[in-house]
Amino acid sequence: MDLKLKGKIALITGASKGIGMATAHILAAEGCHLHLAARNGAPMREAKEQLEAEYGVRVTVHEMDLSTTAAMEELAEKAAECNILINNAGDIPAGSLSVVTDEAIRTGFDLKVFGYISLSRLFYPKMKGKDGVIINVIGNSGENWDASYFAGSTGNAALMSFTKAIGGASLNDGIRVVGVNPGPVATDRMLKIMRRKAIDMLGDESRWEELFDLYPGKRPATSEEVGDLVAFLASPKSGYTTGTIVTIDGGIAARGSVI
Repeated sequence: MDLKLKGKIALITGASKGIGMATAHILAAEGCHLHLAARNGAPMREAKEQLEAEYGVRVTVHEMDLSTTAAMEELAEKAAECNILINNAGDIPAGSLSVVTDEAIRTGFDLKVFGYISLSRLFYPKMKGKDGVIINVIGNSGENWDASYFAGSTGNAALMSFTKAIGGASLNDGIRVVGVNPGPVATDRMLKIMRRKAIDMLGDESRWEELFDLYPGKRPATSEEVGDLVAFLASPKSGYTTGTIVTIDGGIAARGSVI
C-alpha cells in the first residue's frame, strides 16, 4: 500500500533504537525525509548512511539530550521544516510507590511528559495549514493502571488526556494529533521494566522471560508492528483520525491485565 508519504518530512525523537528506529526505516521506505533525534548518535548516523543509500531520502541526525526546554527549542528550530512530529523519547522508571523516588519520577516526566507537550507546542504553529501530524507514542499503562509501574501509568494517562484535548480541536488548524499505546514491545526499555516486574511478581529478576507465558501469543509486540501503525496514522490514508488513542497490545488492556 502506498501511504502517500513521499516527500513528507518527519521528526522522530528517541530514534536511536526500538520503536523510533523501526519507524524511521518504515517511513524512509515510504519516501519520507527524516530528522532523527536521541542522545546516542552512533546508531542514527549508521541508519542515515543506510537509509539515504537505499531509499534516496534525506536524513538529518540530532545527537542531543531532550530533557530540557532549551534542548527542545533548539531541536524545533533545527527541524522546523517537519510536517510530521513523532514524540517517542521517554524513560519513566518502573517500580512500586516504595521503590521509585521523586527525583526519578521528575527526570522521567521531564523527558517524556513535558517533552511531548513542549515539542507539540513548539511545532503546532509551524504546522498550521500544512496538513501537519503529531503522533505521541505513549503506552498502554495509561489506560491499564499498574501499581508496579505507577509513574508510567500516571505520566501516560496525562499524555493520553493531552492528546485527546489538543487533537479534538486541531483539525480546525489543519493538524491531526493522535496517540499510540503500545503494550510490551521487544526493546531494551522493555527488558528493564520486565526485570522490575519479575522482582515484584516472582521475587527474582532473572526469571523475567517466564512472564512471556502470560502474554497474548506468548510474546511481546515487535518494534516494526508499532512502527507500521505509526506510519499509517501519519499518512493521508488516516486523514480523518485525530484526538484519539490507538492501542496495540494484543488485547492486554481490554482484558484488564497489567502484563
